Amino acid sequence: MKAMILETLTRLDTEKQPLRLVTLPDPVPGDAEVLIRVSACGVCHTELDEIEGRTPPPSLPVVLGHEVVGEVVSSGRNATRFQEGDIVGVGWIFDACGKCAFCRQGLENLCPGFRATGRDANGGYAEMMVVPEDFAHPIPPVFTPIEAAPFLCAGAIGYRSLRLSQIQNGQSLGLTGFGASAHLVLKMVRHRFPDTEVFVFARSEAEQAFARELGAVWSGPAEDVSPRKLDAIIDTTPAWKPVVEALKNLESAGRLVINAIRKESADKDELLKIDYPAHLWMEKEIKSVANVARADIHEFLQLAAEIPLKPEVQEFALDEANQALVELKERKIRGAKVLRIA
Repeated sequence: MKAMILETLTRLDTEKQPLRLVTLPDPVPGDAEVLIRVSACGVCHTELDEIEGRTPPPSLPVVLGHEVVGEVVSSGRNATRFQEGDIVGVGWIFDACGKCAFCRQGLENLCPGFRATGRDANGGYAEMMVVPEDFAHPIPPVFTPIEAAPFLCAGAIGYRSLRLSQIQNGQSLGLTGFGASAHLVLKMVRHRFPDTEVFVFARSEAEQAFARELGAVWSGPAEDVSPRKLDAIIDTTPAWKPVVEALKNLESAGRLVINAIRKESADKDELLKIDYPAHLWMEKEIKSVANVARADIHEFLQLAAEIPLKPEVQEFALDEANQALVELKERKIRGAKVLRIA
């Protein structure tokens, strides 16, 4: 099979091509695994964090990619959940121990033995991959593989963030950053909370215009003051500054949900520029999002099919993965970036 492989951690820029196209043996499914012929794989900012060393170290060499959609082509001898030809998806959660206190509560995203697709096991930047059958998800037939790929992370993590925000219909919601995850959150909000106004803080004028196009009542730069205080804000950026800026726009008892695996390094002075009365007083809350559980993916796919939700997508070939990642780093974003593989 063909695959784009990461062999060493490095800074990503237009001069460096960290992923190399190689030919690898087709993987063989274990007893409780399924073999998937990959049709599409989304490109996520977490891949930038992996390449540049901001996540726990990946098991190098590794095939990245954790927004995977493909066709089941065979199963291990004890894998009975899927039939040949079924279309399934794989998200960031590759597997978990299933025994710890977190797993028993359905919080397998917090499991100490959590393994990530495309970091701890080979992912979807390849023509084939294997996954434990219990961590593969049926894809609703209303979606093409290209449409469904962003749902496996950007959509699912956005769904978890929205749930953790505890927003109620009619309350106001802010979104900082407007890429793959945030644009899906906005579409979800318009369906689930029709009386909720959404305010978007985005770096580029193109992103701000895109947000208004999708129904945001206001958009502006992260450092702007929103027209009104907001009941909740979901931060989807890789930077620290929008977090600090978001706090000043929260209503009393408001909640800021940080939807990011890691934050890029920041000047220490920037981290200390928190004015307690302006940013944190009046019982404001900060909540981080860690990974996703299987339930997040399952519930979000059902919701996406019910709406039905259609993501904005930019397509790339498998051997264009480096280009897609560079554009993501340079914030050349309109919706989600997806590799078309088969």
